[in-house]
Amino acid sequence: MYHIKGTVTLQAHVDIPDGTCEEEYARRGFFGRTAHLYRTEPPVGWSNIEGDLRPYAYVMENLEGLADGDYLEGRVPFLANDDCTLLFGIVAAPMDYFFRNADADEVLFVHRGGGEIETDFGPLTYEKGDYLVIPRGTVYRLLPAEETALLVIESKGEVEIPDRGIVGQHALFDPAVIKVPEPAPERHGGEGPFRLKVQRQGRISTITYPFNPINVVGWKGNLTVWQLNIRDIRPIMSERYHLPPTAHITFLMQNVVICTFLPRGLETGDPGALKVPFFHNNIDFDEVIFYHDGEFFSRGGISPGMVTFHPQGIHHGPHPSAVEAAKDKTHTNEKAVMVDTRYPLNPTPQAATAEVRNYWKSWMTKE
Repeated sequence: MYHIKGTVTLQAHVDIPDGTCEEEYARRGFFGRTAHLYRTEPPVGWSNIEGDLRPYAYVMENLEGLADGDYLEGRVPFLANDDCTLLFGIVAAPMDYFFRNADADEVLFVHRGGGEIETDFGPLTYEKGDYLVIPRGTVYRLLPAEETALLVIESKGEVEIPDRGIVGQHALFDPAVIKVPEPAPERHGGEGPFRLKVQRQGRISTITYPFNPINVVGWKGNLTVWQLNIRDIRPIMSERYHLPPTAHITFLMQNVVICTFLPRGLETGDPGALKVPFFHNNIDFDEVIFYHDGEFFSRGGISPGMVTFHPQGIHHGPHPSAVEAAKDKTHTNEKAVMVDTRYPLNPTPQAATAEVRNYWKSWMTKE
């Protein structure tokens, strides 16, 4: 049952009627039933907000606790729910212990730095822009060659690659570009004792071995550590229609998706097509964006290393200045990681130490 009432455009996101702005009101993210509402004023044009339901922004390197130096103690949680925990960490020196997460799969996104990661399956050399997908129960340690800043997503569900549907399995990235480790028996030596720290139900236990716990000489199967750099992701584009964020899904977990936003051509094939993200109300998902690199054209006052958090129940969309600035642009130059969660995220106490106060006012033309 599809209804059309009042002043609308027949093609969503194109030729929006003069004097109106378009809001997408949808269930199940961008996959369920949808209505487009054509308003005379933007739904983000508030003059005041009271209470804790509002847009948030954080500067990750201001998180209290990052300076501790230890990888586990120094990676700081800032948003969490029963499905996932988002953390940010800085590791400057090689870890003098190994780590196994028995609670969750992990996705490590390398914001800056480089070095090596040793795993049960073998070592990998990592660099800026890498996703490192570490299955639950895998032993690993980081050996940075330069100070490394990481966005960490802990997921209670298994990390998978989404079905690409009609665009085929080679769209976005060919599975062949994913790197997996190979055992390196020559690195298995060293003098003990060797400490392995294991996280279980949020608590750390330490197991000590007289030998190196990474001692695999061969492996086979389809469960392993993955490495994917964002330069190998080729975003889907449309010159005549602004695609929803779900067109850019990189990884899929239980009640969580990870999307990668990368430089791409804007919607220049139709003068009436929207170039900036449309206004929308998060009904079923919380939205988190980690800004990695480049120019973030839909948000003013955003720089690399910042995070925005838009919870369910409040509108968001481009800043007023972004709409005007996008008119003459032909390409984006942004690199960002988006995490959408089906159930609400809760800011941790540490998140407050990095919060950008009054971020919610950035949509207001007048304060």
